[in-house]
Amino acid sequence: MAEFPNLDPEFADAVASLPDLDLSDIAAARALQETVTQPLIANLSYEGVDVREVSAPGLGDAPDVPIRLLTPEGAAGPLPVLVALHGGGFVLGNAQEFDYLCLDVVRELGVAVANVEYRLAPENPFPGPLDDCYAALRYVYTKGSDLGLDPSRIAIGGSSAGGALAAGTALKARDTGEVPLVFQLLISPALDDRLGSPSSLELLNTPVAQRRNGLLAWQSYLGTEYAGPTDPQVSIYAAPARAVDLSGLPPTYIAAMELDPVRDEAFEFALKMLRAGVSVELHSYPGTFHGCIELAPAAEVSIRAQREIIGALGRGLRVPVAAR
Repeated sequence: MAEFPNLDPEFADAVASLPDLDLSDIAAARALQETVTQPLIANLSYEGVDVREVSAPGLGDAPDVPIRLLTPEGAAGPLPVLVALHGGGFVLGNAQEFDYLCLDVVRELGVAVANVEYRLAPENPFPGPLDDCYAALRYVYTKGSDLGLDPSRIAIGGSSAGGALAAGTALKARDTGEVPLVFQLLISPALDDRLGSPSSLELLNTPVAQRRNGLLAWQSYLGTEYAGPTDPQVSIYAAPARAVDLSGLPPTYIAAMELDPVRDEAFEFALKMLRAGVSVELHSYPGTFHGCIELAPAAEVSIRAQREIIGALGRGLRVPVAAR
């Protein structure tokens, strides 16, 4: 791993213990990631939070989409809800790994979280994962009242590849007009398959995120027909940075990490939305790396970032201050 003078010293131990994931062997990468994430999951506390497993009908002939529905224990609805999408480069991870954020959202805001178990690439390339996310969003909207949710206060959010899926799902919801979103939350979103931003070209081997894996992740997600960065057929729902028109999207909060190849994609997407008339709050956290909030949660900047992310979500969901 290269040396990064700007890396926050509190991250030194976490970075030194990170395994070297190689997405050229996805089965091995999945097994190796589990050695990192399983202890983190085992340390999560679910005190005060109810967890239900529900399923959304898949789009078309697709299978049902499992959803982990987290709500405050004993809460009376209807509750505002975040539809949450985990990261993992489109090929790794599962919904429970995103509970590190979802649990704090439930406890601190008193809202619900629908944490989506979307299908992974390369076994299920685009549009499979995006369809699962949209199916989950539509289910939360159409069946929300039955689940104790408030269909008038739905946000969507995700981290890394989950940020790409959240942004793509928000674009699809805008275009279909089926689900009104009140907020969008993007954490270190991977938005552009072309990987041509300055940070993508300069930060080649940062903690967690390396250019070689970024290229492999997009190839896995976009499938065997993908012709690379110049491919004109890539859908804006797959790579939201390719969208020309970002008007009509919900107010958005974006968290970007300094030492992250996808950092500048977040900056450019924020500016593009602002110019299209979308309200955007953008934070760039110094000394941070991709995934640091999950992997080094005790660092001061990780604590601050998560607190500000949850605060922005509360404002977006119109949660009264007294309820926070």
